[in-house]
This record gives sequence, structure tokens and C-alpha cells, in this order.
Amino acid sequence: MKRAKTSPKFIFVVGGVMSGVGKGITSSSVGKILQARGFAVTAVKIDPYVNVDAGTMNPTEHGEVFVLNDGTECDQDMGNYERFLNRDLDKGNYMTTGSIYLSVIEKERNLGYKGKFVSVVPYIPLAVIEKIERAVKKDKADIVIIEIGGTVGEYENTLFLEAIRMQKAKRPDDVLLMLVSYLPAQGGGGELKTKPTQHAVRDLHAVGLQPDIIIARAHVPLDKKRKEKIAFHCSMKEREVISAPDVETIYDVPINFEKDKITEVLFDKLNLRSKKTDLQEWRTMARIAKAGKKMVKIGIVGKYFGTGDFTLTDAYISVIEAIKHATYAEKHRPIIEWLDSEDYDTRHKDYKTRQKELAAYDGIIVPGGFGMRGVEGKIQTVRYCREHKIPYLGLCYGMQMAVIEFARHMVHLKEANTVETEPKTKHPVIDIMPDQKALMEKNNYGGTMRLGAYPAALKNGTIAREAYGTARISERHRHRYEVNPKYIDRLTKKGILFSGTSPDKTLMEIMELPREIHPFFVATQFHPEFTSRPLKPHPLFLAFIEAAIGKRERGGKAKKKIGV
Repeated sequence: MKRAKTSPKFIFVVGGVMSGVGKGITSSSVGKILQARGFAVTAVKIDPYVNVDAGTMNPTEHGEVFVLNDGTECDQDMGNYERFLNRDLDKGNYMTTGSIYLSVIEKERNLGYKGKFVSVVPYIPLAVIEKIERAVKKDKADIVIIEIGGTVGEYENTLFLEAIRMQKAKRPDDVLLMLVSYLPAQGGGGELKTKPTQHAVRDLHAVGLQPDIIIARAHVPLDKKRKEKIAFHCSMKEREVISAPDVETIYDVPINFEKDKITEVLFDKLNLRSKKTDLQEWRTMARIAKAGKKMVKIGIVGKYFGTGDFTLTDAYISVIEAIKHATYAEKHRPIIEWLDSEDYDTRHKDYKTRQKELAAYDGIIVPGGFGMRGVEGKIQTVRYCREHKIPYLGLCYGMQMAVIEFARHMVHLKEANTVETEPKTKHPVIDIMPDQKALMEKNNYGGTMRLGAYPAALKNGTIAREAYGTARISERHRHRYEVNPKYIDRLTKKGILFSGTSPDKTLMEIMELPREIHPFFVATQFHPEFTSRPLKPHPLFLAFIEAAIGKRERGGKAKKKIGV
């Protein structure tokens, strides 16, 4: 007799007390644990803003815009899901308030509701549930983890909480609600306070919900007394309160959850059968991340760091994680430092001193970006790396800056520039793609860049070809500008090697300098950081880190050899 397939399980993750509490890492970690137990796991992110997607948001306000294979511009937590679960997701795994309202309105305009009065409740929550269930079917998942952005008690989350209530009423044995809540400490290092979490639970009660598990975020592990107190005041069992202290790396979180026996609670609540866990490879990687003795020093030269008096590392989160993945694979740990590109502009009073400080780094990365601020500083950084043989990796804008620098100082086109920052430049070595020009003239910015995965062909005998180990690749893009085909001959004659191109050879995807000229100088028009995974580092980041380690082992000295 054929055994009936069990119903899919739904784990909803909400936040309490404050934003940025760690819902994304919690969702990814719970997914990793369940995946290691043999379940097919997928994830869905719900963002409570009216933007249809994340593409038009400033990185200093919202953090990195992550791009999926299908071109969806989304929240950075989608990157966490892909990295932890080691699977590609698509637009079916992401929604915002704006996108849900838009889908309901479009359906109403097309008579999809057959003349019914379309009210916010129940039709918006029903649309949310429908999209989640489609994602489960699409991904053939046993378990789906749904993270809702923001915190409980916020007006923006009301309709999503209603969707949880409706789904829980419909499928009580298949739905679990997890609250990730922060426990502040009085005086910074004193007693952990549970009252804010109690209020968050009361906010859930107000909309008809009771958490099944509370993930208690704090700077230290939760003691038994605090667990008992939360359990008592929130009508829960002590074992349903899971400690989530600050950790050295996010890759420790699944291991800590396992120590606190979260899996036993999940299995009991969702009536799942226990399977043998397999986190050995993950544990090995996490151990190196914490205790590796060899270090490599990497500088990231960008402009999206500042937010008031604070540094916003989330603007480049995928780059940071890709560096870590490659460094751990080489049994090293990274020292990552943030370098403001404006400090390297020749107009900065201390730019010469700052430039010389670049020699102390084992490798330099110039990541993606938009706009004119910090451009000249990035170009000067590229020049220093090229002339002093510091391993260099340029990503998207970082490739465009490298082409401009080479055109100015090696091809002697002193006015070379990108039309993005200098529309009337005499030498537009970086120009807007023709189809993009028409869109921008209509102010059509949202979701219109060259987005998502595109194929590229690699040339034999190049660093890129050697790193990938294959002649054809597919990588994710997010840009409007390209290397101008009119200048390719002049650039290549002076030494640039375009080692990766679109299959029809019209678009330049990877540029590099030959190894006999520079130990590692590679830049990509695409974003390789989006597809790096903890146990499967991206090949270009691996090659870059290998070169950086090589520089460090040679004593870290940068010797000027080429350039003018």
C-alpha cells in the first residue's frame, strides 16, 4: 500500500522589540537544521513596505539589494536563505505589501474576482497565503519558512499577521509561529530584561496569535531563570524558549540552536519524525571561522558605509560573506576593513597618505554602486592596486572604474569616463546600453536594469577560465552601463584582456590583466558575490583570496613596476 505524502509544514517567523533582531539568520538557520535532517526546505520573505521590490531603495537606508537568477531585486535576507539552504530562489519566494496589493488590484481589474466586492480583509491575506502555497508546490518543499519583516505591533504588519491567523485556523497541525525577540540588558552588561518580550507577545495576542517558540536574542546566553520567567508570562513551556546569544559568526547559529534542542520542539509541534542530522561539514567550516589562526587582510573601498555616526556593513553583505566563504575554504580568517572611497580622491588633503596605506592590505575589492560620489577615489584606488601589484577584484562598478583608470593612464585618454557621471565626456569608455537609454528617458527605473542571470563565454588561458574550470558560465547582473564597444580595440592593444564576454561577444563580462603583468587583477561586470555559498565559495573569490594569501606570505610588500 502506497504511503500518503504528509502535508507541507509552515513556519512563520516574526520579530519583537526592535528591527534587525536577527529574523533572517534565524529563518536561515532553522531551515539549515531541518534540511540537515533530510527535509526539503524552502523560504519566503515578506517585506511590509509599499515598494513593489527593493530595487529603488538606497543601500544606506535598507542595506544591500540582492538579485535572484530571474532578475528579482529583493531584500538581503533572500541572500541568507540561498546561502544557508544552498539553493536558488526566485520571485515566487519574495513579496512586499506593494507587490501583493498590485497583484490583487490587477486581478480585480481583469475580473478575476468575478464582480465581488474586493475588501482588504480577507483578500489581501488570502493573496499572501496563495503565494506562499505556490512557493511550496514550485519548490516541492516539505517545509516552508516564512519571514515577515519589521516587528509585531506595527501597523504595516497587521495584514500579514492576519494571514498567519487564517492559515493557522485552517491547518492547525501544520503551522508554527516563531517570535524572535530582543532582551536588553540594563546598563549594557547587567540583568536581561524580559518585559519588552512580554509586550511583544501581548501584541500577538491582540491579533489572535500565540507564539509556539520564542527565540530570545541577547548579548549573552539566556539563563534558566529568564527562560522560566518568559515561559510563565507568555503561557509557554520553558523548552519552547530558545537562547540566541551574540556569536562570532552567523554560521554558529544553527549549531547553537541544536545545542538548545530546538529540533525536538519543532518536531513535537509539527508532528515530524526525527531523522539523523548531518551538519558535520557545516561544523567544520564554523570551527575555522571561529578559531582559524591564519589571517588575510582585505580592504573594501566603497561609499555606502556611512549612516549618521555608524557604519552600515549591510550595504555590502554578500561581498562580505563571499570573502568569508573563500577565506574559510583556504583555512584562513579574514580581517575586513572599510575604506571610504572619497578618502582616495586626489582632492582629499591626505590622499597620498591614504593611498600608501593600501599597501598594507593583502587584497582590495571595489564593489558595485551608482552615482558620481566617490568615483575619483575609486579610480585612484584601482590605479594604486594596478601599479603596485596588490591583488584586485572589481565588482560591477568596480570593473567600470578599472576600465576608466586603464583608459586614462595606459591608453592616455585623459578624459575617459562613464556617461553615468559625466554625460558629455570626450571618451565615454563606459556607456549606457541602448535599451536602457530609452527607459531612462521615460523615467522608468524600477526593475528595468539588466537584471538576473546571463550566460558568458570564457577565453582559454585566462585567470577566469582557470578559476571556473569551464568555458561557459552564468552569472547575475544588476546594471545599466557597459564597456563601450568603440574602445575595446584600443584597450586590448594596451594590455587589457577581456577574458569573459557575452556569447555573441558584444558585451564585456570580465576584464583582467595577464599574470605576467599583475599577480591578480580581475574585474567583473556581474555580481559573483550573489552566488557564493558557505560550503561552495565562488571560484573568482577563491582565486582572489589565494592571490591575497600569496601576497601576505611573501611579506605583504607592494612594489611599483608598471604604469605611469
